Amino acid sequence: MAFLLQRAGYRPVAHADQADVIIVNTCGFIADARRESLETLQSLAANLREDQRLIAAGCWAQRDPERLMAWVPELDGVLGTRSWVAMPELLAQIKARRQRLVFTETRTMALPESVGAPGYAISGRSAFLKIADGCSRRCAFCAIPLIKGDMVSRPIEAIVKDAQRLRDKRVLEFNLIAQDSTTYGRDLGYTNGLAELLERLVAVLPESSWLRILYMFPGQITPRLIEVMATYPQVLPYVDLPLQHAHPDVLRRMNRPSDMQELRRTLAELRARLPHLCLRTTLIAGFPGETEAEFQTLLDFVQEQRFDRLGVFTYSHEEGTLAARYEDDVPEAVKEARFDALMTLQQGISLERNREQVGRVLPVLLEGTDENLTVGRSYRDAPEIDGLVLIQRRVAKVDRMALVKITQALEYDLIGELVDETEEVAPSST
Repeated sequence: MAFLLQRAGYRPVAHADQADVIIVNTCGFIADARRESLETLQSLAANLREDQRLIAAGCWAQRDPERLMAWVPELDGVLGTRSWVAMPELLAQIKARRQRLVFTETRTMALPESVGAPGYAISGRSAFLKIADGCSRRCAFCAIPLIKGDMVSRPIEAIVKDAQRLRDKRVLEFNLIAQDSTTYGRDLGYTNGLAELLERLVAVLPESSWLRILYMFPGQITPRLIEVMATYPQVLPYVDLPLQHAHPDVLRRMNRPSDMQELRRTLAELRARLPHLCLRTTLIAGFPGETEAEFQTLLDFVQEQRFDRLGVFTYSHEEGTLAARYEDDVPEAVKEARFDALMTLQQGISLERNREQVGRVLPVLLEGTDENLTVGRSYRDAPEIDGLVLIQRRVAKVDRMALVKITQALEYDLIGELVDETEEVAPSST
């Protein structure tokens, strides 16, 4: 959307009070995200100037535009996930007609290359590179297919071209994103699409680059994918594998893969083939019907596997999903208690895993500094998700790679000392 708006003559500004048009890209995935979207819209609406326009875009705008417009009557327009290419048209019509407009009709998924736009977003030396959108799975709790529709993969050639553009812009970290990365390319006829894509990307990226895969799916990590990850230094030993639960009965109710022995074999193979693997997962506490015994199985699994990173959501009914037909029979107080139990357990595990990093020398992407502190991220830290590496002094130059010796561990962050200021540092250094 930013690319299309700039091509239409708009320019970005730093603060909302400087803008002629304010666009809030909403999330409709879970209740907490919708609440945050609504609070943001209402806060902006309360301070709108007469000449400013406020637009709601994204997933919640696609899913429930009428409710959004009722709750935020100051909205000038609503734009859904499959109509994002119409943003300049929407603004032009609002300017001409000065009336509220809704663009949320279901269209064929518009990929960036269909309108000459890049499929990436850059922040410093890091970028998110979209490889697919939508999801063809039907997990019982998830509304994403209702909002975005089935998975549509971008052509490999388009993704590689974007990667080359990012490389030429001196981007160092490439975060591959999709709702289900491990199924990339299946709709294009590939059987090992993600592995093939990675091989094409490493051929055009320097060895000092970081390639991070986000949002894998259980049962879809193939031997070839593991081999590719183990072979090329650009592909980080970082696996983001949202599991949601560990009890087979709960997983079946979730309409998720439930073969825990197969999962354990996959995790063991990943750890065997990828030294210093960082493993992240996400879990749901309080899914309908979750018994104390089923929850204990989940706790035991977390203790057994010792994930490096772990996030937890408490279950909430999502309108239109299969699970919304179930009785939401786990009391909110129990959900919160189980959330706390999981996070307390993980906090101790996270500290242990971080302490294992003390003494290692890690390439760190330096991202910010002030008089007393420099912050960056290692391969173990996905942007805006995981922890940080802290250097307790000002570093003259950031937005680059540097070698850092880890000297201290906190529950979620690491503290280290700069030992090398070389800009081109291979990500596999240890």
